[in-house]
Amino acid sequence: MDVGSLASAAADAAPAQPRQRWRGGGHLATVALPIALSLFVLVAWEFVVRVANVPAAILPPPSAIFEQLATHYPLLLKHAVPTTLETLLAFGLSIPLGVFIAAVMTWSPVINKAVYPNVIFFQLIPKIALAPLFIVWLGIGLPSRTTFSIFISFFPILVATAAGLQSVPRDLLRLCRSVGATDWQVLVYVRFPTALPFLFSGMKVAVTLSIIGIVVGEFIASQQGLGYLILFASSRLQTDLSLACIAVLCAVGLGLYGLVVLTERVAMRWYGDR
Repeated sequence: MDVGSLASAAADAAPAQPRQRWRGGGHLATVALPIALSLFVLVAWEFVVRVANVPAAILPPPSAIFEQLATHYPLLLKHAVPTTLETLLAFGLSIPLGVFIAAVMTWSPVINKAVYPNVIFFQLIPKIALAPLFIVWLGIGLPSRTTFSIFISFFPILVATAAGLQSVPRDLLRLCRSVGATDWQVLVYVRFPTALPFLFSGMKVAVTLSIIGIVVGEFIASQQGLGYLILFASSRLQTDLSLACIAVLCAVGLGLYGLVVLTERVAMRWYGDR
């Protein structure tokens, strides 16, 4: 048996539940039910605000938000571009960072015991309290926002990937050793395929945290981006414009999340066909 055969065995040993996600039915209900609930919430929101005569500065109706989306679409798009690009940059850098640290921790139990508690310690620190320090350390600009976003988004990837790399059955690892597979071959052909469902689970969490990190950085020091526009609109009591920015942020986040899901499908099918 060669390492390629072991890779196929690892793919078979990987958790079956994530793969069944693509083969299951009920796609219509999966799409229709959230849309129906969203429409119900929007209608109820519009009704309550109109009936209770809530001031627009406190809570505007959805119709006012949609009007802002239509009226200021070029402005919202202009500020959405840097936010999206910076989010992609931070998210893209957090993936290899989290995977690399997880691989090193899996390779060496000593490093695992030394690094993992410290990573947990830093994650217990309130992230918003560190945001101004990143501005002090890295200045006002892209480096501080990107680094802060990476700092808060790589942790889910690290934890999920480490769990996946360590989930390989011991009997399969013994078989790898018996055929003379090196640690690198075991990592690439056995551990990594097994860890893919875990990795993508961490990436789905990380992509949302990446957006949060960028927006927080735009709150503190930026002259562009949706975070800056939200802060600017809020200072002028334009709550409808602020909520329109948040709606665009939701759309951006949903698109990036969908990109991760699409990549997961392609990766799982590719490894499943090997």
